[in-house]
Amino acid sequence: MQIIYTITDWLWANVIGYTLLGVGLYFTIKLGFPQIKHFIRAFSTMKKSLKGDEGGLSGFGTLMAALGGQLGTGSLVGVSSALFIGGPGAIFWMWMTALFGMIVSFNETVLGQAFRVKDKDGNYEGGPAYYIEKGLRNKPLAILISLLYVFGIGIAIASIQTNSIANAFTGVVDINPIIPGIIVVILAFLVTIGGMKRLVNVSTFIVPFMVFVYFSVVLYIVMINFTYIPTIFGAIFESAFTGKSAVGGVVGWTVAEAFRSGVARGMFSNDAGNGAAAMMHASADVKHPVDQGFLAMIGTFITTIIICTATALAILMTGSLESGQDGILLLQTAFGSVLGNLGSWIVFFAMFLFGFTTLLADMRYGESNLTYIFRDKKKYPILSYRVVLAVILVIASTVELNVIWAAVDLIIGIIVFVNVISLVLLFKYVKYIYRHYFRQIEKGNDNPRWNYDLDITKINLSDVDEPHYKEETEKIS
Repeated sequence: MQIIYTITDWLWANVIGYTLLGVGLYFTIKLGFPQIKHFIRAFSTMKKSLKGDEGGLSGFGTLMAALGGQLGTGSLVGVSSALFIGGPGAIFWMWMTALFGMIVSFNETVLGQAFRVKDKDGNYEGGPAYYIEKGLRNKPLAILISLLYVFGIGIAIASIQTNSIANAFTGVVDINPIIPGIIVVILAFLVTIGGMKRLVNVSTFIVPFMVFVYFSVVLYIVMINFTYIPTIFGAIFESAFTGKSAVGGVVGWTVAEAFRSGVARGMFSNDAGNGAAAMMHASADVKHPVDQGFLAMIGTFITTIIICTATALAILMTGSLESGQDGILLLQTAFGSVLGNLGSWIVFFAMFLFGFTTLLADMRYGESNLTYIFRDKKKYPILSYRVVLAVILVIASTVELNVIWAAVDLIIGIIVFVNVISLVLLFKYVKYIYRHYFRQIEKGNDNPRWNYDLDITKINLSDVDEPHYKEETEKIS
């Protein structure tokens, strides 16, 4: 197991972290800082996405489903683990991952929309496997990344959800963690069997509620510790670049540990770079890919800038980092120090709701990629996946958390590298779709529409006003 820790540490600290931030910076510059310039427009897009185009799944609904996948363990356990491993400086690198991750999520979602396909039931499927196959013309790589998604997200990350929920419950009740693990698995399968529409409906109901309640409690903790804010933010910036901090802890931290844990857990909290959210956003029936891309940016902002920062402040302001606890137990210690036993219960319910919606999304990602691999013969592979996953999830509720994190970091690291390189190679299509959207706005059309019947790989990318197929252009010339 130690060799896995060594490999993942090296990958994230020396390859994945720099690649993810570098590509995010590149996209940001090439598109003119859209996560800042169009931030208000992105929020306004939510209002017009409440209903799906032509009766399909709404952009807002799929955003809630994607947020359900993003707001889970990464926003609670991920932040706690990042602080434990990398200290306060890890939060700075989580912010950087979010800032540039917003535009990475935008790119993934636009491509997911542009290269999506409709199945025989009228549902849309999309994501990295689809844009790698159709955009890069590389089906073997598409199948490989699909398999990695099944094991990395559909199994490994899903296991973290049941593990964290079970641990949160045992933090307030003396019970064998396998019991809450079994209950969560049963509830999750009852939802996922209902398909994508049931997942969207459940997420649309749960996500806004849990965000409001959780943020309200953290806001209370921040208000009663208001005088510590300058010290906390000073510690975050100082620790990010020097490894030193005015906030204590049981161990010392290095800049490398802050960077590695901040980027890894930051990406885990918002899925930027791993392509997972693009699968969910591809299901939305919207008028233009850019609209859904804006919603994906907002999702990244909410998960990391708002929720993860709130979690970090709750831990740092209460001095709980000195307790030596890790994961969900660290957060329960923080809430408990202010609210007593009620705080531990609040964390449990937050972890249950956050982790449950994430588990639903993770299972959806696993099945979506099995659908891509087996197409019309997906019935029995998906059935087998559900049976095997149910057993693994129950077992995972009793396993050491660091063991699961090691597997997740390794597989997701490979996924991020493959996906991000693919995004760079396909960026020309994102740039075209982006220009097409704002060209229509310049012409007075405030609700741009994209022709999803067009094969973008055959479009003359120099003609943003009226897309022509290359063959037609060649005939004219």
